[in-house]
Amino acid sequence: MTLTVPPPAPGRPRRRRRLRRLLLVVVLVAVGAAVYLANPGHVFGDPVSPLRQRIMSIAESQVGYRTDPSDTYCNRYSAYWSSGTDDCGNENLDEEWCADFAAWVWQQAGAAVVYRFQPGDLNSDTASFYLWGVDHGTWHPLSSGYVAQPGDVAIYGLDASTLEAVHVAIVVSDSAGAKGPDVVNGDGDRTGFSEVDYATDQHRADVRQPGGILSGYVSPTAPPTVGGAGSG
Repeated sequence: MTLTVPPPAPGRPRRRRRLRRLLLVVVLVAVGAAVYLANPGHVFGDPVSPLRQRIMSIAESQVGYRTDPSDTYCNRYSAYWSSGTDDCGNENLDEEWCADFAAWVWQQAGAAVVYRFQPGDLNSDTASFYLWGVDHGTWHPLSSGYVAQPGDVAIYGLDASTLEAVHVAIVVSDSAGAKGPDVVNGDGDRTGFSEVDYATDQHRADVRQPGGILSGYVSPTAPPTVGGAGSG
């Protein structure tokens, strides 16, 4: 009589293969999550444009800058725009400069900027960003529910009736549930007088003036190209 040896049960190899596939999926998900969280070019899962990436990077590269002399508003960003008083004893010019800083960052990153003391143009007046946003269709009042994106300019303490605002800052990120965005402040006061500083969840202006609650955001746009205007 011939004895027939049954083949090995197929269940165990299959379970091992399933386990290997499951482990591979887990590893891929973990790696993907790590890459996603490490990438500053995402806010709520949306990719950030190269223009916004540049704005964020340039703003963050300036953190730590302080005025010279240190007890004045003498700064290089106002000097770049030839705006302010020439009483610093150096190449800097003297004026409160949060808007000069924001305009400088936008301009260095390649965003559309026209710096002049004309209605609708950007200048050292913080409310000029509000007028710019209204004229370009990129003003987002806080009441609109708009979610800030890196590269936006946050406006604080806006009084649209008098065209005055307390402060502006460059948005670098926003988080669900936060009262305000994470920002880079030009002419900030967080760790010293009149400096570039970083602030998280800034829903109130980081300056010495009273008030200054977050009012809304202005988004950057790319300079016009042949055939139409670019967007940020």
